Amino acid sequence: MRSHVTQYAKYKSLGTAFLTCRTRNPRSLLSGAVENQLKICGFKSNGDVIGLYLARQGLRSIPSLSQFNRLKYLWLNNNKIQDLNFLIKNYCLTELYLNNNELTDISGALKHLCSLQILFLHNNELKNLGKTVKELKGMISLHTLNLFQNPLAYDPDYRLYVIYILPSVQLLDRKLVTQRERESAFHLYNPERSLLVQSIAFGKRVKTPLGTPVGSRRCIHPPRRLIMPSGCEFGDNTNKVPFENPEDAVLVRAMTRSLTEFSSVDWNKVATCQERRLQNKAEEPLEKLTVQFR
Repeated sequence: MRSHVTQYAKYKSLGTAFLTCRTRNPRSLLSGAVENQLKICGFKSNGDVIGLYLARQGLRSIPSLSQFNRLKYLWLNNNKIQDLNFLIKNYCLTELYLNNNELTDISGALKHLCSLQILFLHNNELKNLGKTVKELKGMISLHTLNLFQNPLAYDPDYRLYVIYILPSVQLLDRKLVTQRERESAFHLYNPERSLLVQSIAFGKRVKTPLGTPVGSRRCIHPPRRLIMPSGCEFGDNTNKVPFENPEDAVLVRAMTRSLTEFSSVDWNKVATCQERRLQNKAEEPLEKLTVQFR
């Protein structure tokens, strides 16, 4: 994998408006240092800057970067940053490098970055897997994510959980996400839905009774007990929604679905019209095999 410096050089070679700031004072970062860089690079305003390189500066905190309203690429790796409140106005970010810092929690700091495609958070102190992944759930364009070398990565089902919650991620911790991993994650964290899909797809019948938990591995989210609210029957109240989650209604319908019957006949043992006329005898009943299931 290419280093951050190599990626930075690639973007800069394309004529991208980048600022490289060499300062350990966060206040001067947004005042004199930035003004000097704007003059050197020939930028007319902060709005022209779409890339900011602040890696390896020993920074513990950074003032708001809201004046860089077109900022797309931001390098903050190899610092000592502990919070991310300064990113609250940078909605255009597509690449964010926060690896090798001292982050312990990112709740409420990144969920607004819906355009983010690459996010490096490895080698920090993130402990809560659920809260961390929930913060990234709205990033539908996120395809590259690094979370390794965090305490949360030692959870036994860490990788499958991230794949299940963040289906857009294609490269997780420098490893491609495979189709088998996606199927295993779906099977592990949504067993009811997985069993339902297996039972109806292409007429395939599952031997396991519907509703029986599948797999021996533990599941973070236990199956919920579905209770239909009184007065919300399907046929009598067309304007009411009986369940908050539409998938629950599908599951209830699947559990009470109507009987299906398949019949098959060995046509090699059935006499043709000509044979019946020549034999001139009563037709024997057909041997028919019938299978019924819900």
